[in-house]
Amino acid sequence: MSTSPLLSIIVPVYNVENYLCQCLDSLLAQNLSDYEIILVDDGSTDNSGTICDQYAALHSVFQCVHKPNGGLPSARKYGFEASRGQYVTFVDSDDWVSSDMYCRMCQAIHDTQADVVVCDYIAAMPDREEVCTTPFSTGFYDKARLEREVYPFMLYSGVFYKYGLAPSLCNKIFRRKLLCRHLLHVPNDVVVGEDAMASYSCLLEADSIFILKEAFYYYRSNASSVSHQAMPSRRLQDNHKLFQTLHDVIDTTAYPCMERQLDYYFVYQCLLTYPPVFRNMTASPAVQKQIFCEECDFPLLQKAFAHIPVKEITGIHNKLYALCIRYRLFGAFRFFLQH
Repeated sequence: MSTSPLLSIIVPVYNVENYLCQCLDSLLAQNLSDYEIILVDDGSTDNSGTICDQYAALHSVFQCVHKPNGGLPSARKYGFEASRGQYVTFVDSDDWVSSDMYCRMCQAIHDTQADVVVCDYIAAMPDREEVCTTPFSTGFYDKARLEREVYPFMLYSGVFYKYGLAPSLCNKIFRRKLLCRHLLHVPNDVVVGEDAMASYSCLLEADSIFILKEAFYYYRSNASSVSHQAMPSRRLQDNHKLFQTLHDVIDTTAYPCMERQLDYYFVYQCLLTYPPVFRNMTASPAVQKQIFCEECDFPLLQKAFAHIPVKEITGIHNKLYALCIRYRLFGAFRFFLQH
């Protein structure tokens, strides 16, 4: 292995003992020699840390570091600081990858010197698997082609709601300098949208990317619908942090096409969040109304819901929720939650 390997794979680990070996075995099976794997035990309280130590003792490609629990963004940053690769990627420790994933993606680096390589991924649910693909063609995209074909549809493809390029860091390989600039600004306490905060600013700064329309990454997905899971009220504040950070780090002056895409993204995230949050809320109706109206008045959301045509939003309930948010109709919103 060279002093600086071509690729560093960073795996944040926290309490995933039931899935971790499948993940690590898939990384060990890569048809690639010039890589390292950084395991970051983020204060696990189960056997995950011990499993990491065992793999590191048996296989020189693994390096294990331990840290107090600090959340996913802090674990990714910790692993990044410990890594040496010219390119860097991430794997969630309950996911797994196909054996030729990094061989194929690194071949694209050798062939094109692209700053970022992107592949498709597979949502692996208990009863089925679903390939999640990009609408863009396989191939090399220089800056001019990115500005013409990719950036105008990157965050919102034109169909509610489908990404042009999904925000995940895990189906992408990044030239190291991009993450030096854009991974470290992600707040350590964020619990939603942490991938989007780093990936889209990296993609906008990249001089070139290579898109590989083959699915190599297996994302372990919960089959139950997000809209029917309870969410705590703090998710509203987490949304605000996500929206404000994206607004701050994405240069809409240089890339005006991103302004409207951010509006679509903000609306989408709110429509995912508000129904389970307000269904689970135990505060009095008066307090709930106050919280709802404060959400409606949050400047980035007020702008987004005013600008996005309701007819473009899919699902009758989503359309009704959007109208209620736009016009601050809490009574109607509560009614539609129950029917």
